[in-house]
Amino acid sequence: MQAWFEKASQLFQLAFVSGDRWKLYISGLGVTLEIAFFAAVLGLIIGTIVALMKLSTNRKGKKTVWAWIANAYIDVIRGTPSVLQLLIMWFIIMKSCKNGVLVAVLSFGINSGAYVAEIVRAGILAVDKGQTEAGRSLGLSKVQTMIYIILPQAIKNVLPPIGNEFIVLLKETAIVGYVSLTDLTRTASQISSRTYEAFMPLIGAAVIYFVIIKILTVLLEQLERRLRRSDNR
Repeated sequence: MQAWFEKASQLFQLAFVSGDRWKLYISGLGVTLEIAFFAAVLGLIIGTIVALMKLSTNRKGKKTVWAWIANAYIDVIRGTPSVLQLLIMWFIIMKSCKNGVLVAVLSFGINSGAYVAEIVRAGILAVDKGQTEAGRSLGLSKVQTMIYIILPQAIKNVLPPIGNEFIVLLKETAIVGYVSLTDLTRTASQISSRTYEAFMPLIGAAVIYFVIIKILTVLLEQLERRLRRSDNR
């Protein structure tokens, strides 16, 4: 047992301490969080717009052209792997762009937008139809009713699942190494190749991911509890 602990200590030193390699993990984590955060913001904006497009109808109650465009966007994004979307963005759409972080943010933001759109749409539909009728009876237009009455109530419905979508997005960013970005996962892979020892760098990266996601999960649970308490008042 003592020999095992000595071996583990040596591997830990090699993977994290020697050459100040812990700084590489911090730098990689920074890239991961940067991409995930800005992609989540972009996905929230795109998703909200697409959700409203998908719900749009004409005076006869039929879907508009915007609704068909939204459906096509959601189908294409949800029907193709995120890694292929990232490669298409890097090698084709933004081939001349050398800013890998920007490309990754756009790719993951567009990808997340399709899932957020369905979350927001479900949240809006969960609001009682009587709220829309009440808004219209007060003289508000359809757009004003949506902005001032429906969306504020839908926010409570969509916050928890959007938080879960951010957690999924954070883990999906592990593929940015395909476009030469040194995130947390790629950092662990590079250190493994330098030290010829894969166990400690990869396990270390997994632990970091787990801790970050666990913190986010706890925060989400607290948010859900607060939302439930506000609903019971």
